[in-house]
Amino acid sequence: MNKKNLSASAAGDVSLGGEVSVHRLGYGAMRLTGEGIWGPPKDRKGAIAVLRRAVELDINFIDTADSYGPHVNEELIAEALFPYPADLVIATKGGWNRPGPNQWTHDSSPSHLREAVEGSLKRLRVDRIELYQLHTPDPVVSFEASMETLAQLRNEGKIRLIGLSNVTREHIERARRIVPMVSVQNRYSFADREWDYVVDYCERNRIAFIPWFPLGAGKVAGDVLERIARAHQATPMQIAIAWLLRRSPLMLPIPGTSSVEHLEENVAAASLRLTEEEYQKLFAVPALVATR
Repeated sequence: MNKKNLSASAAGDVSLGGEVSVHRLGYGAMRLTGEGIWGPPKDRKGAIAVLRRAVELDINFIDTADSYGPHVNEELIAEALFPYPADLVIATKGGWNRPGPNQWTHDSSPSHLREAVEGSLKRLRVDRIELYQLHTPDPVVSFEASMETLAQLRNEGKIRLIGLSNVTREHIERARRIVPMVSVQNRYSFADREWDYVVDYCERNRIAFIPWFPLGAGKVAGDVLERIARAHQATPMQIAIAWLLRRSPLMLPIPGTSSVEHLEENVAAASLRLTEEEYQKLFAVPALVATR
């Protein structure tokens, strides 16, 4: 791996709502917290080094949430990177409460979302959040009420762009009746394609798709993945990222890590190009998994 030539720009660009363009390999900052996504990271200096190295590697899309820590993740990003590079898009999310480590409770009520946005603005030290995502629909709160609140905050200039996370196609369609949607963030990988139809919907409608947990069921498909990785002198994670980048031109992977070394390995995947045969073999993995 030639560290001198590493650049997230090798993955190409994707447009968010036709308003801003980012490189198609971002960084998910969730792991820069304590265990259980709770409290500060054990190695604060190391976490700051990862964020600064991400920017050096031309990553200009960083994903976070007020629930990571809670609040710790956003504060860490500001500590490491403020004042921000002009092209950096920091995307955050709201809609969860955190009573303790590994504990998450829904709250996408209008009052909570408004409070969450105000808190994120302060912690990130910005006047406007470039991309704000509803972290998850709340089963006891009207989805339309949640989206109308975000639309109001957009009209007030506190949010530039709006996205969704952990949603179905129906949620996306309902949201788009209220306010434009520029991104959808769901769990997705070559071996975990429950949301294939959402990826296809997003591509048809020019909505960026942000996959989380990009290795997915890769351990189950280890033989196929390992063979392709060896052929490219790459790691399985790099191949998983390369597959995502080929899956759709609207795909925006955000692999997370708390290690500079692993961050550099992930960015190296931006330059990997799978053959059609390799792509299709990985595409077939869910069928292989289902028959075992």
